[in-house]
Formats: sequence, structure tokens, C-alpha cells
Amino acid sequence: MTYAPIALFTYCRAEHTRMAVESLLRNKEAAESDLYVFSDGPKTEEKRKGVEETRAYIHTINGFKSIHIVEYEKNQGLANSLIAGITKVIDKYGRVIVVEDDLILSPFFLQFMNNALEKYKDDDRVGTVSAFVPPIKEKLPETFFLMYFQCWGWATWKRAWDLLEINPKPLLRGLRFKKTKFDVGGGCGNYGNLYCQKVGLVDSWYVRFYASLFLKGKLSLYPGHSLTANNGLDGSGTHCDKGMEETYHTLLYNHVVLLSDIVVEENKEAYNLFSSYFRSKQSKHTVMSNYMCFKGFIRRLFYIDSL
Repeated sequence: MTYAPIALFTYCRAEHTRMAVESLLRNKEAAESDLYVFSDGPKTEEKRKGVEETRAYIHTINGFKSIHIVEYEKNQGLANSLIAGITKVIDKYGRVIVVEDDLILSPFFLQFMNNALEKYKDDDRVGTVSAFVPPIKEKLPETFFLMYFQCWGWATWKRAWDLLEINPKPLLRGLRFKKTKFDVGGGCGNYGNLYCQKVGLVDSWYVRFYASLFLKGKLSLYPGHSLTANNGLDGSGTHCDKGMEETYHTLLYNHVVLLSDIVVEENKEAYNLFSSYFRSKQSKHTVMSNYMCFKGFIRRLFYIDSL
């Protein structure tokens, strides 16, 4: 097998980056994988030291088939940095495995990613491969498909990446009456994040790519156990805070995931388990939150969100 290149995105957390790389190197496929490291420039002077320490570390990395380092002089921001980096790699190779600096990977992460990329390379129904599974207590299938896409360790092909719509307005328009499904039964705030993207409150590549895939009906393949853990829920990251730790803290699955033939459609049982889990982590609805939901429906009804 020709292994897919790995795109690793870093910023100013040298220790997190080191742990991510070391966990990748515990995958036997790492030695045959090309690694691209994208290092964003400091947004403020306070971040400069962390960026310099991270860059000092990434120049010591070895153990991969080849290592390519891209260092930005100016801060690109996570969204711009990731979009540009993935596009650069995927235009050359046609597929990519994406890892951010705050992830810890199972020793069987690369095996699952590469096997799935090869198995579904010509199946246009499948848009991505996701490796993170939240700590759901109920047993999930060995592998399954969801329309929901999770980005803590994932992979894709050029045919799917080319669907990315940068402008959130047409995405919001398409999601007018699909908000609940897009939000995994109402348990996630993806639609709200997309609206915040439109008005400039957040800058997220993820929510735009997820919406782009969702509106095209593309599926994401998941393992039944998580092959990644997020190490950045300690308050050190820009987009993940300590309040998320209870919801997303999971243990790595250190075993092979068997990739057998399954029906290429959303697994309703798995979807319901994801939805129930996410909704269980939300506080109970108050009169005010119900009122805000009603206002949001009115906004969508009259296209106000997408103007």
C-alpha cells in the first residue's frame, strides 16, 4: 500500500506537539508516511516564544519517510492555515490524513485511516474518515457511517475536499430546515457556529467543511472505539476550553479496528447514540432558551440568517 501523507498543524504548544508526534511514531506505518508540518506565525508577541519553541522541536523530528516543514512568518489563523495546508498536500497526493497538535493517536490510527482511504477511494458516497468517538457507554458497531463529521484526527480525498464552500451564507441557506439533523439531533451547536462564522465571531474551517459535506449528503466512516484523544482540553488551546473536557474526554483504543464490508448509509442506531450522548451533556431547556430556539426558527424561515 502507498500510505497517505500526514498533515500536522502546529502553533505555539511545543509539548503538545511533541506528544502528538511521538504518538504518531508508535504507528508502524509512520516510517512509510510523508509528514508535512505546518507552523503558523505568532498572532501576538506573547505567543512568539511558544512558536519559536515549537519550531525548534519540529526541526528535530525524524522517523517518517520524509518530512516537509512550512513556517508562516505572519499569523494565518487556524482556518486559513489548515485550508491552505490541506489544499497543498491533497493537490499533490489526492488524499490526506489530518492531525492537529493537541491530539494523541492510537498505535492503530494510521492503519485504520489508510485502510479506509483505500477501501472507499472510489465511493463518492463517503466524504471523510473520522477517528474520534466520544465516550459513549453503549456498544457501537465495529465501524459505521454518520452524516456527522468529527475532525479530531481525520482523512479525506481531493474529490471531497473540493466540495468545501468558504462562504457561510449559501451553507446557512441550505441548512434552513435541517438544523436539528446538522446539530446531531440538537445536541451540538454546529449551526450556531456557522452563523457566528458569517458574522465574524469565529473563524472555523471545520464547520464550513462539515456543512459542505452535509448538504451534499456525504458520509463519514467511524471506528467503534476512539483512535484519538484530545490533549488540548486543558485550556491551552484557542478553540477548546476546559469546559469541554467532561464531554470529550475519552480513552484511546489500542487495538486493530477491523474494516469489514458494511452498508454505505448512515447507521441509525449509532446516530441515536451520538445524539443522546450530546444532548445529555446540555443543560435543561429554560423558558429563555426555548424562546431563542423559536427566534432562530423565525430567522431561518425568512432567510435572515443567510443574508
